[in-house]
Parts: sequence; structure tokens; C-alpha cells
Amino acid sequence: MARSKEFEENAVLDKAMRLFWEQGYEKTSMSDLVEHMGIHRRSIYDTFTDKRTLFLKAMDRFENRTDAKLAAGVKQSQTAREALQFIFDFMSKGEEGAPLGCMFVNSAVELACRDEEVDAKAVVAFEKVEQLLVEVVSWGQRNGEFSDQYEAQELAEYLHNALTGLRVMARTSVPKEKLQRISVLTMEILEK
Repeated sequence: MARSKEFEENAVLDKAMRLFWEQGYEKTSMSDLVEHMGIHRRSIYDTFTDKRTLFLKAMDRFENRTDAKLAAGVKQSQTAREALQFIFDFMSKGEEGAPLGCMFVNSAVELACRDEEVDAKAVVAFEKVEQLLVEVVSWGQRNGEFSDQYEAQELAEYLHNALTGLRVMARTSVPKEKLQRISVLTMEILEK
């Protein structure tokens, strides 16, 4: 008779996600995962197959979580500028108690050049963020908040590039004030 799971799968997946997010794929050992997730090695293999599959599921978990938070923040915004400020704050400051940076940016830098599946997941996630930025910029252009000197798609690509840089810099000892100055200037460029 098979034993029933003595853990909630999403709860342990969240723990694995945070560990991969903080340390990266290659630095995270199975022993680290066992200790951090609080379940037996056999349970990890039975539930998630192997470390790579667990990592890919953790990436999916991160994407779903981030998409939901970004969508909720934008939806609650009264103006496009407020929505864009929310996105920049969320991306550059992160969440209280969460690892620094972005799991997708970190994973792309670490693995995308040699792992097609990680590359594909990162590209899709980046495209989603760009599409959200297109929607916010278009909203701001329609309302006269943002310049229409450039197409919304071009501005979204520019903004996404800035956000990606901010998420990389957020993992370093760069002062938070510098990240804030970059965010402010990047947003001001839209208004000219």
C-alpha cells in the first residue's frame, strides 16, 4: 500500500523556488533541497522526478506568482503612471523577505545559453512582462500621461531592458537609492 504524502506539494515547491531563486540551479544541491524543503530525498524524487524537473516547476511557480502580483498591482492603479511605478517598484525593490532579483533573470543568466527549456521559459516570461508594459504605456499614451513620440511596443522593450538591468543590480550591493534614481529617470523619459 502506497503511503500518503505528509506534506503539501505547493508549500514545499515554494521552499524549493525560494532556494533556487536565491542560490541558482547549479549551486543548489539535493542535500540543500532536502534540508530547505523539510522532506525526504525519496519524497522529492517521487513527487518531482529529479532536481531539474523540480527546478522547472519552481520556475513555473515563480512565473504564476509574479504574473498574479503584477496584474493585481496594475489593476488597482488609477493611472498608467501609477501602474508603471508599481511595476518598477515591484521589480527593483522586490518583496519583503524574498530573495533579491528575479528568478527568471537569474536563471537566464545562469542557464539559458545551454538549456533550451530554461531559455524558452525565460523568453516567454520576458514577453509577458513586455506585453504588460505595452498595455500600460498604451494606456498612458491614450490619457496623455506618456509621450507618443515612440510606439508603445518600442517603449515597452526599452522599459523591460531597464527593468532587467535593475533586477540584476538589485542582487548586488549597489545602493537602493541608485536603483530608485534609475527608475525615476527611466519613467521621466516617457513623459518627454
